[in-house]
Amino acid sequence: MPTSYAGQVNSTKTFDVILIGGGIMSATLGTFLKLLKPELSIQVFERLEASALESSNPWNNAGTGHAALCELNYMPDSSDGSLPKPGKAIEINEQFQLSRQFWAHLVDIGVLKNPSSFINSTPHMSFVRGATDVSYLKRRYEALKDQPLFAGLEFTEDPEVIAKWSPLLVEGRNVDEPIAATRSSAGTDVDFGSITRQLIQFLKENDATVSVNTEVKDIKRSTAGLWNLTVKNMATSQTDYVNAKFVFVGAGGWALKLLQKSGIAEAKGYGTFPVGGQWLRTSNPEIVAKHEAKVYSQASVGAPPMSVPHLDRRVVDGKVSLLFGPYATANPKFLKNGSVFDLPGSLRLSNLVPYISVGLTNFSLIRYLIGELLKTKAKKFDALKEFMPTANPDDWELLNAGQRAQVIKRDRVKGGVLQFGTEVITSRDGSISGLLGASPGASTAVHVMIQVLERSFAQTIPGLAKKLTNLIPSYGSKLSDNPKKAAASLAETAERLELK
Repeated sequence: MPTSYAGQVNSTKTFDVILIGGGIMSATLGTFLKLLKPELSIQVFERLEASALESSNPWNNAGTGHAALCELNYMPDSSDGSLPKPGKAIEINEQFQLSRQFWAHLVDIGVLKNPSSFINSTPHMSFVRGATDVSYLKRRYEALKDQPLFAGLEFTEDPEVIAKWSPLLVEGRNVDEPIAATRSSAGTDVDFGSITRQLIQFLKENDATVSVNTEVKDIKRSTAGLWNLTVKNMATSQTDYVNAKFVFVGAGGWALKLLQKSGIAEAKGYGTFPVGGQWLRTSNPEIVAKHEAKVYSQASVGAPPMSVPHLDRRVVDGKVSLLFGPYATANPKFLKNGSVFDLPGSLRLSNLVPYISVGLTNFSLIRYLIGELLKTKAKKFDALKEFMPTANPDDWELLNAGQRAQVIKRDRVKGGVLQFGTEVITSRDGSISGLLGASPGASTAVHVMIQVLERSFAQTIPGLAKKLTNLIPSYGSKLSDNPKKAAASLAETAERLELK
């Protein structure tokens, strides 16, 4: 029988690894661990009825495969009109190449099946209007065109060329207005839901236990040095207890709540700023046939980076459609299937100052969110018409996208800052780790999970670095420093993933 201690129950069930959340992050880490040390016992807990129903779901994210080929927010304009700095864009691209290499390896060994089930060639474009943004885009192109990972990037100010790349951007447009675009044929559309489901299936087939409709309610350190988890079966309301030597909290927006319950010092001072979203979607075959690209533009003033407007070609379950958005929404939920008490429930004395500081110093973001909430469907459609002048409301439907939770963290000078991106939080002893943040998120899941492996499994898995290099050839090096290796890696992964 389990024995009680300090208000918890010391379960007789102990796993080497417990993964909280059935999304792309947990699935990726679990797959790494099964390949690197197959004998590890792994338990996955997912609170919904199946995996990949939150941010990993293809209708809840853009599926861009963020490589900074088109996302302008990774490379903001300079203040003096010089070439913008490409460092962040190169870094994001490097991280995505790790994902491409790992996925290619998983295809080689049969973990991921038909590549077209999860990744498809889709050119990435940046599109801007007005003399100021045209000047910026040209300078951005000049800063990137000779970078090894951006080889083949094209730039034009010619409406006829843009029309060939993407007819919907030019049809019906007043060509007296300056416009410009860049295009990379190396872009992809990625169905992270498909990847997640296939990786979860691999875990099941390799002795991992996957429990759905099961919510982790509490995490506490036991007197034996293990992590004791209180879990609830959502269908039966039955409560159970399990132990783990290592816990990964990949629960999206709820990760903060669970890390706070664990009591680790490293989670103190963090908060979460939730932002929801909506899409316009069309599956009209005549429209879809005219847009074989993902096109990103500039964000509105005060808008968060994940609200950069884009018109995306999506392939989900073999069916092609177009998404436009996202339109920001505001509610206190940390997950799409979360609770309105998520935000107030995350308040602690340790993060109160960061929350207040962010609220007082981000009026432009707050004004933007209020403005988005006040927009009618007609106003939202006007934003699409800026991209696609010939758009007809009858062809488009409004969908709710996923919920994003941006990181708020302590800052010695400002009190608190709103941080865009992802951040891994790991306890000092490496026994628990969690992920906070959003974009680029899923696209860089491999890079992020490598950080977890390095921090928590360097001693548990002998020769970790060498084993990772066998899975991901560029691990530990930078492709951007070696044009020949970069070209070879792009070509090899394209062939193995059946990309154009």
